[in-house]
Amino acid sequence: MNNKVDHQPIFIDSFDYPLPDERIAKFPLTRRDDSKLLVYQNASISESVFSTIADYLPKDSLLVYNNTRVIQARLIFHKDTGARIEVFCLEPLIPSDYVLSLGATNGCTWKCMVGNAKKWKEGTLSKTLESGGKTFTFTAEILHTDDNTHTVHFSWDRPDIHFAAILENTGELPIPPYLHRKTEESDLTTYQTVYSKIKGSVAAPTAGLHFTPEVFESLIGKNIETDELTLHVGAGTFQPVKTATIDEHRMHTEVISVNRSTIAHLLQKSGNIIAVGTTSVRTLESLYYIGLKLFLDPSGTDFHVPQWLPYKITASIPTTQALQAILDYLDTSNLHTLHAETQIMIKPGYNFHLVNGIITNFHQPKSTLLLLVSAFVNGKWMEIYDYALANDFRFLSYGDSSLLLR
Repeated sequence: MNNKVDHQPIFIDSFDYPLPDERIAKFPLTRRDDSKLLVYQNASISESVFSTIADYLPKDSLLVYNNTRVIQARLIFHKDTGARIEVFCLEPLIPSDYVLSLGATNGCTWKCMVGNAKKWKEGTLSKTLESGGKTFTFTAEILHTDDNTHTVHFSWDRPDIHFAAILENTGELPIPPYLHRKTEESDLTTYQTVYSKIKGSVAAPTAGLHFTPEVFESLIGKNIETDELTLHVGAGTFQPVKTATIDEHRMHTEVISVNRSTIAHLLQKSGNIIAVGTTSVRTLESLYYIGLKLFLDPSGTDFHVPQWLPYKITASIPTTQALQAILDYLDTSNLHTLHAETQIMIKPGYNFHLVNGIITNFHQPKSTLLLLVSAFVNGKWMEIYDYALANDFRFLSYGDSSLLLR
């Protein structure tokens, strides 16, 4: 059975649409589940409010959401000259594990973006912080520069303080740049999902921002099951495609973690899986290719999904077999969690393996997220977005929601 699809060039200009600034939601609604809900099913569009989403989910669905939590990843330093330097932590390098790096007590090294980098090409920056009535010095040093990212080593002279606590003490929550405003105190709550718990993202999985405890109660009332996974969202999620064709665009790498119990749940509910957000879609679809790799080589240890793998690999197995291959590997290795990385590019022509429905917001023009939506709705994205624009839907991270069903 051949899994390979024709690799036709896709021009990003085909995924442009006019998005007036006034249609971008700068702040969320007071109540999360009051947001509008567009429902796309059987090539028809209807609308409701998010609080009623349980009424539109197919019977026996399994709703899978991303439990990542946004860290206060933007750090501000000032040089002796007065120059303001912004250091945006993207992902940990030493230690490379998020939990270990955020729990570091003497120093850690991260891949970062640096604002005003021309004013900080070498040397250390420092600032004085306070915790528990005691002051300490926090420093940052550039070790290496690679294009527009920098390797930065952080250190501090208080071994009783974790890096996570330093971020919470002095860092800013990195709200999306297209909001064109500074982070406010309210964002510390509203830019986190109600189920966020695993620290590591620099952007929220925004489809989940609409959920409330009452929505989860309504899911229970409809016998809709839920489960969770983790993908730490990188800054690349905001990066527009700047190349003429998708072939030239380089996808960013993101870290994923999925518990064995969740994979068993996915196997049980295969054919009825609804992903909350594009990050959950990317994680779920990456599982198929990790399982395929393990099926072909049960002793393999390559848990990285390159962006073009779905379009190059010729082997194919049923989704249930791929999930079982992961379970067999975890059991043989006595592991309870699968840790992996993905660069998967989901574009028109992609063959979905796990995801049968998507809850998602309305995305930026010329974005890889819009390509993913187009792939899922068989190219009908413009009809959906024209409807949303004509019917006063709010766009982007703090905007309204859609439920897309195949």
